[in-house]
Amino acid sequence: MATVEPGRVRSGRASEFGLLVLALAIGISAYAIVSLVMEGTLPANFYMLMLGMTGLSLALHLVVRWRAPYADPTLVPIAVALNGLGLAMIHRLDLGQQLKGATSELATRQLGWTAVGVGGAVALLFVLKDHRTLRRNTYTAMVVGLVLILLPLIPGIGKQINGSRVWVGLGPFTLQPAEFAKIAFAVFFAGYLVSNRDTLTLAGKKVFGLQLPRSRDLGPIIVVWLVSILVLVFEKDLGTSLLFFGLFVAMIYIATERVSWVLIGLVLVGVGAAAAASSLPHVAGRFDAWLNAFDADIYDRDFGGSYQIVQGLFGMANGGLMGTGWGAGRPDIVPYASSDFIFAALGEELGLTGVLAILAMYTLLVQRGMRIAIGTRDGFGKLLASGLAFVVAWQCFVVIGGITRVIPLTGLTMPFLAYGGSSLLANWLIVALLVRISDNSRRPTPLPLRGAPRAEPKPTPEPARAAASRDTSGAHGSTTSQAAAVSRDDDTQIVRPGDDDQTQIVPEPPR
Repeated sequence: MATVEPGRVRSGRASEFGLLVLALAIGISAYAIVSLVMEGTLPANFYMLMLGMTGLSLALHLVVRWRAPYADPTLVPIAVALNGLGLAMIHRLDLGQQLKGATSELATRQLGWTAVGVGGAVALLFVLKDHRTLRRNTYTAMVVGLVLILLPLIPGIGKQINGSRVWVGLGPFTLQPAEFAKIAFAVFFAGYLVSNRDTLTLAGKKVFGLQLPRSRDLGPIIVVWLVSILVLVFEKDLGTSLLFFGLFVAMIYIATERVSWVLIGLVLVGVGAAAAASSLPHVAGRFDAWLNAFDADIYDRDFGGSYQIVQGLFGMANGGLMGTGWGAGRPDIVPYASSDFIFAALGEELGLTGVLAILAMYTLLVQRGMRIAIGTRDGFGKLLASGLAFVVAWQCFVVIGGITRVIPLTGLTMPFLAYGGSSLLANWLIVALLVRISDNSRRPTPLPLRGAPRAEPKPTPEPARAAASRDTSGAHGSTTSQAAAVSRDDDTQIVRPGDDDQTQIVPEPPR
């Protein structure tokens, strides 16, 4: 009733190209509108920006088409759209500073960092042909991550900026190695948990209906918690500490599906936060600015005050539902509006509607990352894709939560939007890893073509053949007639791989 035929899986590259055109239109038009509103003319570097963004996006699209033809078609366009919106807002802040008489060319530098980030994504797609090869370097990734975290503490190259020692100076450039450490730790956590999740899943005592892990299995989470506390104490970086510990708790929950790990993580976070707020002055200042932002003493404090938070809240309130419009607000009043508080600047000029659209893009990016994890066949790929997607989601939550006073301000930056080469390069590498994993998960398994020669069966010895004939002739007819029935094309099935390469049996319509 059916025939064996290989089905065709759509690569999605045409859809990616269409979405890429829309993403470029969003970023380039926003850049042009800013200058038209504030200066009455297009910026001098407008055509350079337009050709640069178009060329970089097209080059990445062609590389994905060549090296990862079955990758998810939404990842690259979302990253390009967010990167373009960030460039437009940074350019708007540059114009605001220039109107005050200051010199600011951050948008041009950000375009250069965009080229570096896209180049890094292209290089990763060329070098990494299969994400599973990263599992061989599980403990190497751990060492790399620890070295990157400790680099700012080395005298001579480590730099302390705004009270936090998370920067490394390389000549005229400064890098934030923690941005790359999160990728290394995601690889390490995925490799470690896929090898040890059976041990971590073993049942322990049951308390109030909750199955707790055994005490001997608490070692990994305690070690990661201690490393996070050391980062908080010596580097004075609350955001990086929360990012690493949250990443491990999320990945261990995904690996074991035990809610008890989440509860243990929350308890450890609470204990660590309470101890840090009572003993570390820089953490106590963050908590004061969070809880008592509108107190005059804290608002006017020279260092660690709440002036930045309050001005960001005023800006978003000024934006209202629809925003003041590109170039019509005053986001330049907020300190570090191009990096830490770029979300508040966008909230003022695009309003609640605009920031919800931006959050929808982040949500779609994270959702596609989780969908890639579900469709991946190997356990390491599932954990790595889900960990990378969680890093983006968790970082957005920590940044927006600090700006809106849901949690204390941490100093992290919004992926793709905020100014900064380290963050931009690291997030483009995350997109490249998700592209590679999704290509491997959606790539169809080759099936034999119809009419291809079949392997000849091995000859059966005469005694066994006679015995088989006697066993089957009475109840089911002769063996010869059955073989003839099975060999007919009408008695086979159509086998087509699905969208995620899941085999589907589809009967052929009657003739």
